[in-house]
This record gives sequence, C-alpha cells and structure tokens, in this order.
Amino acid sequence: MLDPSWLTGLALGDPIAANPLDGGYASKTYRVRTTLGRSVVVKTQDSLPPDLYYLEADGLNALRSTGGFAVPEVLRMTPSFIVLSDLGTSEPSPTYWEDAGRALAAQHGQTAAEFGYHQDNYLGLLPQRNPWTADGHAFYAEHRLLRFLELPTCHDQLPPEDRRRLERVAGRLTDLIPDQPPSLLHGDLWHGNLLPSPTGSPAVIDPAVYYGWPEADLATLLIYGQLSDSFFEAYEEVHPLTPGWRDRLPLLHLRELLSITAQTPEAAETVGEIHTILKNFD
Repeated sequence: MLDPSWLTGLALGDPIAANPLDGGYASKTYRVRTTLGRSVVVKTQDSLPPDLYYLEADGLNALRSTGGFAVPEVLRMTPSFIVLSDLGTSEPSPTYWEDAGRALAAQHGQTAAEFGYHQDNYLGLLPQRNPWTADGHAFYAEHRLLRFLELPTCHDQLPPEDRRRLERVAGRLTDLIPDQPPSLLHGDLWHGNLLPSPTGSPAVIDPAVYYGWPEADLATLLIYGQLSDSFFEAYEEVHPLTPGWRDRLPLLHLRELLSITAQTPEAAETVGEIHTILKNFD
C-alpha cells in the first residue's frame, strides 16, 4: 500500500507505484516511483524498535567516507520508515571488484582507540551491544559470541556440548585470532548488502557498524559467496592481512550463524554449521 507520507517535504512528487525489492530481514523494502518521474527506496515495517531506522541512518553516515564505498543518501526517516536515495539496477563497472577491495581497505583504515561503538545498534532485529572495550578478544568473546547464549532461541537449539564448546573457544581467542586494530566495520557485509552504484562503483547498504577486527567483515563477505582474486589483491595493497586469515574466517563467521539461530526458531542447518566450526576450533 502506498503511503503519501513517505515523501512529505521532499519535493519529489507523490508516490504512484511501489515495487517490492528482495533482501532485508527486518523491513519490507520498495522502489517507489513518483509523479515527477523520480524513484526512491523505502523501507518500512510495523512493530519495529522505534530507534531502528535512526540507527541505520547513523551507520550509513559512518560509512560515508572519502575513498570508501558509495552509500545511499538518507532522505527522510521516522520510527516506522526510512527513505533512501535509489541506487538503481546498474551493471558493475569493469573494475568493480578491485574498487570494492580498495573501498573496504579504506574503510578498515578508519580506526578507533577501542573496540565497540558510541552506541548500540541492531543486526537484523537483534540488539547489537557495542560497549567500548580495550581488549578485542574480550569484546568478541562477550559481545559477539557468548551473548547469544542468553537468548532462549539460540540457547535451546544448541546442544549442551556445543554450548560448552562455544565457551571454551571464546576463552581461547587469544590463541586463535591475532591482534588486529579496532577498524570501522560494516558489520553485516554479505553479498546482498554490496551492490553497484549508479556509476557502477561498489556501494553498501544495511549496515550494523562497529569498530572491530577487519577479518570479521571479510568472513561474512567471503563465506556467503565467491570473490574475485582481484578483490583481495586490491584490498591487501592497502591493508595487508596476517597470514592464515582464510583459515580463521569460519571462526569469525560464528557470530553471524549464532545471530541467525537466535532469530530463527527452527535453524537446524545453521546449528549444524555452528557444530562443525566449534568442533574444528575446540
């Protein structure tokens, strides 16, 4: 259903059509065409946390940096919807993957004194805790792994032995993950959140930003799909990686799998993936 209030005050005309777009866990997403021949993207949903779209806008603004990814402009937001500039359906440029590698490296070049973020935000509909923490291993253990055991949907789906394995692995992170700077992360960088901008350059949407280990962004991006070697070559020209990083990616992907389990009542396949990773790293 079209809501005229989506475009109030934007001088873009009135909405005349709303075509659903794929992707997105928390929202219904539409490409909205207007009477003036313009188009925008509207994300909306009933019964959302009242600060969800404000925090999404904050994350987009944090990622909008020179040398980094293109990011949609936030045109309007309320507790029930957010209006974004439309990135369209452009084809990727011939240098798309090289540009994406350099953009992510540039983003990861933005660092903070500690791990975390200036406020909590969301991963999907799940609150993401981001307290400033000096120790990256402690931050990841407490706020990206063990916090999911507090959530009944996740706790009850993981067998007792895997819950114990998760606690053991969290306690051994200093042996498993090398020190890395607290870099600005997209926080949910799977392929659905990386797409071409109108110029064909790489753009990102739907962030869950915080300052964390750079390899955590790479884990989500690589595990959910194949990437061109040119992406990693371009990335490492700007931001070299510590040897063994590919072997560590499944461990860093645990946070995403635990989040899925926490937000999905019947996640047998995901629970199986968690079991395999924990067994390999325990």
